[in-house]
Amino acid sequence: MIGNIDIIISVLYIVGIVTIGLWAGFKKEPHLSANGASNEYFLAGKTLKWPMIGLALFATNISCLHLVSLAQSGFDSGLLNGNFEWMAAFTLIVLALFFVPFYLRSNVATLPDFLEKRYNRACRDWLAIVSVISAVIIHIAFSFLAGGIVLKTLFGVNMYLSVMIIAMLTGVYTIIGGLRAVVVTESIQTVVLLAGAVIITVLCYNKVGGWVELTETLRHSGNADKLSMLRPADDASGMPWYAIFLGYPVLGIWYWCADQTIVQRVLGAKDENHARVGALFCGFIKVLPVFIFVLPGLMAFVLAQKGVFNISSVQMIDATGKVVTDSKGIYTLMITQLVPTGLVGVLVAALLSGLMSQISGALNSIATLVSYDLYKRFKQEATDKQLVKTGRVSAAIALLVSFALLPLLNRYESLFNGINDVIAHIAPPITTVFLLGVFWKKASAKSAQYTLWIGSAIGAAVFFINKIEPNTALAKVPFMMMAFYLFCICTLLQIGLSYVYPVQHTAESSKLYWKSPLEPLKGMGWKGIGNYKLQSCLLLAVMVVLYWVFR
Repeated sequence: MIGNIDIIISVLYIVGIVTIGLWAGFKKEPHLSANGASNEYFLAGKTLKWPMIGLALFATNISCLHLVSLAQSGFDSGLLNGNFEWMAAFTLIVLALFFVPFYLRSNVATLPDFLEKRYNRACRDWLAIVSVISAVIIHIAFSFLAGGIVLKTLFGVNMYLSVMIIAMLTGVYTIIGGLRAVVVTESIQTVVLLAGAVIITVLCYNKVGGWVELTETLRHSGNADKLSMLRPADDASGMPWYAIFLGYPVLGIWYWCADQTIVQRVLGAKDENHARVGALFCGFIKVLPVFIFVLPGLMAFVLAQKGVFNISSVQMIDATGKVVTDSKGIYTLMITQLVPTGLVGVLVAALLSGLMSQISGALNSIATLVSYDLYKRFKQEATDKQLVKTGRVSAAIALLVSFALLPLLNRYESLFNGINDVIAHIAPPITTVFLLGVFWKKASAKSAQYTLWIGSAIGAAVFFINKIEPNTALAKVPFMMMAFYLFCICTLLQIGLSYVYPVQHTAESSKLYWKSPLEPLKGMGWKGIGNYKLQSCLLLAVMVVLYWVFR
């Protein structure tokens, strides 16, 4: 439980964010006419610059779920799950170099719209439906779950009631204000979230006694491997080094390059350079989560080993009589035990920032997908006013559906593994059709259509079979390798079908694939340090060095 002053700080923060969100949503750009209402609502009038794009990308990705689950993973397995943060930098380079040019040049409002231009209408419809479903489950429902766990522990209130109140407040400025309100508030929330994470990291670091003390304690307790990002082939975690490098790109390319909730910030860019540099800026920020989200969880483990950190409240006796730790609540315990009064309110504000930014970003993307890709499909003469109204209604419905899913998703022992387990079965066919679409001239419309249908059916079947029969050999395949195997099946499927159904390019689709892998590097870009090619090389070098140090 937290004190009154911290509660006041938290409430004032929520009120402030809602006020700013409404102000940003109602503020219109002077150059926009009435005919630009939907473009303003869904894409912020295409006025976003690189700092705001980078911060908004990061804020949409990092939610309360990440704060809670990455600390949990740090406590349980060390820095291992930090790979999901650092590997994202590589896929953001792929987004900036290879996907951004086509997205902006084709002037699309949604990624399903892009698939129609590259392939056909059936691909657009399928991706729109899958994107809405994934946004509801992955971006909203899982975030609700993590937020509910934290708010229940901190305030002692009912999990569902507390999340409902936060969701309603977030929904107000998101549904009314559109993407501009989302991006403005996300930029603020990113700063607050990072500040809160840095505070708890510094407090934990000082409590542990420094890096040398941390490593010595881990070594003496037989847990030195917790500092390693790349594990051997026989590692008990099920995430050896090869699974990370084979499986993550399948998940990452879908998430960072082909998921509407994420990429919508790029689609609202002022121009191609702002979009590219904004994506790369986010890549640099993604270096931080390992040190300020995952590492604190590992330091909490060390403090528990030393008897300084009390975890008895999250321990229980299992069926075999063994004491086990429900580490979902580790981050909350860190706040209540390690953070002084006053700063607790800042940390709670950071948690609320993550929760609200994730929800707002997903709601705006769902509104865009439903309006442009589904509603307008059946009512092509729909006005801007009707599109915006449809988007708002669909966002409200998405909130209700997300609440209904909470009891089901709460069955996962690890929230982070739960969300990635879902992604591993959704991503492979989508990653396949996007990659082959922009890199292979012969990728045909029919092949993409059937790959999306069949690949999604296989992924769903495997997922449900594993949940019904969890003791089979198939169920024991780690989700990262499962994603890779499904991707291989989908790739072979689309390549084979492209020869059965040869490509017939339209005037538009013939301009939406690279003639050679080096073609994206021929653009001039900005001069100096802001050049996207220089930024890409610099980010790549930073990541190689980091992996070498923490190998």
